Amino acid sequence: MNVEDMEIDIEAGLAFAEPLFDVIGERSFDGIGFTRAAYGPGEQMAHNIVAQAGRDLGLRVELDAALNLSMTLAGKDRNKPPLMIGSHLDAVPQGGNFDGLAGVLAGLAAVAAIRKSGRTLQRDLVVLAIRAEESAWFGAQHIGSRALLGTLPVSVLDAARRVDTGRKLVEHMHEAGVDIDRVRIGTPLRKPSAIGGYIELHIEQGPILVDQGLSIGVVQAIRGNRRCRHAVCRGTYGHSGTVPRIARQDAVVAVAELVSGMDELWRMIEEEEKGDLVLTFGQFFTDPGSHSVTTVPGQVTFSFDARSHSPITLQRVERELMKAADRIAARRGVTFEFAPLTGDQPVAMDMQFHETLLRGAEHLGLSAISLMSGAGHDAGDFAGAGVPSAMIFVRNDKGSHNPEEAMEMSDFAEGVRLLTWFVDHIDKELS
Repeated sequence: MNVEDMEIDIEAGLAFAEPLFDVIGERSFDGIGFTRAAYGPGEQMAHNIVAQAGRDLGLRVELDAALNLSMTLAGKDRNKPPLMIGSHLDAVPQGGNFDGLAGVLAGLAAVAAIRKSGRTLQRDLVVLAIRAEESAWFGAQHIGSRALLGTLPVSVLDAARRVDTGRKLVEHMHEAGVDIDRVRIGTPLRKPSAIGGYIELHIEQGPILVDQGLSIGVVQAIRGNRRCRHAVCRGTYGHSGTVPRIARQDAVVAVAELVSGMDELWRMIEEEEKGDLVLTFGQFFTDPGSHSVTTVPGQVTFSFDARSHSPITLQRVERELMKAADRIAARRGVTFEFAPLTGDQPVAMDMQFHETLLRGAEHLGLSAISLMSGAGHDAGDFAGAGVPSAMIFVRNDKGSHNPEEAMEMSDFAEGVRLLTWFVDHIDKELS
């Protein structure tokens, strides 16, 4: 297939996929942003529309036990491990319309382009719409992909609760139609060894492509993390006018000192050591039932998130966090609780896939760079399970997880061009 033929086919693919952004966006707009709750009506609406689009393309449409949606274009040899294009359809509360959705619709556009060309791939090509990627809903990451790969901790089913309802993950899954007994077994719904490769197109959620004036990035690795969703510092409440400084056990001042110290560690690692790290303290609250302008605060809750491409750096940050908390606690008469600290390891993308994408961008005349992903993605779970994986980033202004996500359709078109080229070439190379 030459570049000219591919251009014609890409236009046909885009014409099929692009209107779906508007349809799904209109039905998930809540007046402020786009909300598609994991294992809720919004996500289900998007899955229904995408599934029908798959049927319209003549694809075999199936659901696994966790309700991940597979849409398969049959290849010449059905016994060869398939190539998968995937992403998610849930969106954070009042988020944007492109995060996740762009990757699934890019997969449908690539399939439509390949079908229009009349070409039959050597292996099956599966477009995968994955459930419950966003941790904003249940506090658990990548539920659908981890259920598919057999890496979802079974304890999450009963421990995780959805933020808007307070109800358990297992309850929402049951209502949606999940085969709970099958998911509880904890074995893969699809064996990772039986997947030939996974590629995910996604909007960039940072500013690098916008700042450099480029439309496409090829992801080299995904940062790992250490985080605590609910940390607590406990001191002693007191009268703000009568308790002297030396006698105070002020939880706000203690946490402020911890934040300041960790920020200095971040500066040192980034500026002096040229290491990779981002740190975030958030959800910083005193107890509204106990605090007042005349009260020394006796309790603060907060969250902590550290991300890096280096597991050694993540281990160091966790160690320094605990040491700093112990020092501050001893000096200020407070206590810190980090329950629990969780984390994911950094994950590298497949080098062959990465180099093929860069070569494809050059061949197609696209200006693309290799870059890292600061956010987690389903691709990281596939890579961690041993599946050769890759990611394409598409330029997106105004960040993500907000209604102002601003991916241009012209940039999306370039991402689809590269994705389709990649599928065509990797299908031949894997054969």
